[in-house]
Amino acid sequence: MTDKAALLRSLHVPGTPLVLANAWDAASARVAEAAGAPVVATTSAGVAWSLGARDGDALDRDAAVAAVRRVVAAVSVPVSADIEAGFGGDPAGVAETIRAVAAAGAAGVNLEDGLRPVDEAAARFAAARAAANRDDLFINARIDTFVLGSGDFAETVARAEAYLAAGADGIFVPGAIDPEVVGALVAKIPAPVNVLVWPGAPTVAELAGLGVARVSLGSGVAEAAYAVMRRATLEVLASGTYGPIENAIAYGELNGLLGA
Repeated sequence: MTDKAALLRSLHVPGTPLVLANAWDAASARVAEAAGAPVVATTSAGVAWSLGARDGDALDRDAAVAAVRRVVAAVSVPVSADIEAGFGGDPAGVAETIRAVAAAGAAGVNLEDGLRPVDEAAARFAAARAAANRDDLFINARIDTFVLGSGDFAETVARAEAYLAAGADGIFVPGAIDPEVVGALVAKIPAPVNVLVWPGAPTVAELAGLGVARVSLGSGVAEAAYAVMRRATLEVLASGTYGPIENAIAYGELNGLLGA
């Protein structure tokens, strides 16, 4: 196991969650690290948007891996790469992506099931685990029952069990945010549980109290950054004023973060 993979694994502590403000390029990753992030995780949506593609398996593997490589090169902390559904049509394709992402320097990956049939999805996680070796790369299995399905609790737990048996290390259930549901998932899933948050969601402290081990902002920071672009454009065209960029990181500071 690499030192960074070991560190990433050690930071998944139920009740003391790893908190992630997901980045999408080298600059956003460097900003997150400079702000104190112990790990940089990417958002697949943000990465895709920054490269001119839609989220949802529209980006090709080479472009996705190149983005991971740039983020890894920009920071000294472990990087967890969101690789969507694995950029492969079958388990062998997922394994190829895992090997490429590992070679790019990632310490972990986020891999989604896309609500494929359980056996099919589990085979993809097993291929990822085999390609990553037993202890290299923390594999966070995203279960889409709440974002793409009906939010069935029993199905979510059954999928979690299948993916953990296939070699996943953690379970990510985006869309599950009700404290009662989150607490029940933590109680039923024998692995670190990851929760996606947004304004109005329980606080990190509240989620810690439920035993959550990882908290992610997902694509939210990228969405907010693009919202600033829209507000700045609308305001400067309409009134000739510049309010949306008032609290920007100064040019010299940001440029310095990317210096050699």
